[in-house]
Amino acid sequence: MLDFFKKYKFFWIFFLVLTATICYIIFTLLIPKPSLPIYQPNMVNAELVDSTVQYVRKYHKIRDFELINQNGETITQENYKDKIYIADFFFTTCQTICPIMTDHMVKIQEEFKNDDEVMLLSHTVTPSIDTVAQLKRYAVKKGVLDHKWNLVTGDKKQIYDLARKAYLVAKTQGDGGKYDMVHTENFVLIDKQKRIRKFYDGTDPEAIEELIEDVKILKQIEAQKEVQ
Repeated sequence: MLDFFKKYKFFWIFFLVLTATICYIIFTLLIPKPSLPIYQPNMVNAELVDSTVQYVRKYHKIRDFELINQNGETITQENYKDKIYIADFFFTTCQTICPIMTDHMVKIQEEFKNDDEVMLLSHTVTPSIDTVAQLKRYAVKKGVLDHKWNLVTGDKKQIYDLARKAYLVAKTQGDGGKYDMVHTENFVLIDKQKRIRKFYDGTDPEAIEELIEDVKILKQIEAQKEVQ
């Protein structure tokens, strides 16, 4: 028997290597790949979507924008090119949900402060009040890292159009006029292709934990794309 194995030892070595390779491939295929949905307007509650984009089924992306951050710098999509980011809408004088949301953004910032792939973007919904100087005071108070997190102000109609037609988070219709008001607790996870991957309740600690884990999943998904 021993002589038999010695005679065909190269065959058995090949057989064992082949078997191990096949088992590894099967095992790899059985492990589910990380995934997150890509949200289109028609998938979102109609109350949160502007009627002009409500029935869009594919190719939805965050539109280009030009706003001003807490340091007086112009912020556009170029600042978020090849970045995963979390967006929200707030105002500095809010005494209800915004302080909770901002504290949760601070937590996310702390989690990813050394990760250059992940950024944050907070839009004020009261740009007439939240000037650059006001945003800077708020940023300093909250410990905002300038390279990581932009608090932006600018044209009200542009910001409100972004909320309703791009990020799909507004619960009311409007034209961005004097008496128009957006007030939403939603955080939105955006991928490197400017697509919406998920929504979260920015006031819910458990949702924030889920968001942090989903960012890590999205990083894996993006990394897989880069090696393909």
